[in-house]
Amino acid sequence: MKACAKAAGERLPLVCAPSTRQPLARSFVKVRRLPSQHETKSQVSCSVRVSENTAHRIDATAENIFPAMKDHVLKATDAINRGEVIAVPTDTIYGFACDACSAGAVNRIYEIKGRIQTRPLAICVGDVSDISRFALVDHLPHGLLDSLLPGPVTIVLKRGENSILERSLNPGLDSIGVRVPDLDFIRSIVRGTGSALALTSANLSGQPSSVCVKDFEGLWPHCSYVFDGGVLPSGRAGSTIVDLITPGVYKILRDGSSRKETAAVLGKFGFVEAL
Repeated sequence: MKACAKAAGERLPLVCAPSTRQPLARSFVKVRRLPSQHETKSQVSCSVRVSENTAHRIDATAENIFPAMKDHVLKATDAINRGEVIAVPTDTIYGFACDACSAGAVNRIYEIKGRIQTRPLAICVGDVSDISRFALVDHLPHGLLDSLLPGPVTIVLKRGENSILERSLNPGLDSIGVRVPDLDFIRSIVRGTGSALALTSANLSGQPSSVCVKDFEGLWPHCSYVFDGGVLPSGRAGSTIVDLITPGVYKILRDGSSRKETAAVLGKFGFVEAL
């Protein structure tokens, strides 16, 4: 895995005041791409990955939209390694992703979303075994993380002194939210980049989450690529966020799509919910 340390000139600011920038204007010219053999000339399916569901289709408007399939993993990893932002499906909602160690790319995500930089970003790793490279896990019972992940859960942990994450990511915080989505496409991208991804929902800050690429159509031009995984079945709730920093205690920070299942797993390992 490549080192996450960047030159000082590329680091995110250590003090982040709320951004006064407006969301990026939709002033880009959209260029049509040629349809693939599975598409008509006038349409790009919004249901490429999971099924043949054709109820949610969009007009072809951008040359940077590709099916979320293994044939396009290399295209995605190359974009990440160039410090660019891509849009990808997860096992919950669509997200914007970039190299978690690229200051410029992380700032770009904040600009695209119109999000204040004091709101932290989670990271996404390829496998459960990778989490210990970025956060402290020694206090957790053996098998707990493997019982929760991969899946629609964001685990909040302490970074620790040995974390290879840049301190300039989410400055001022000694914790980090970590995801391992139950979706091969995004996990293959992470593995291919040799780095963790910074990951956040693909929408304007404060707006509903996206379950289809059509939902964030106005933001397509600001991504190097948009990977279409169809209409995602989990709804707009996003992942369940749970704080596991304190041994034996959990705190649900966001209900998300899997609160009940997450609490049940934690209960089996003897965890109690914080009051």
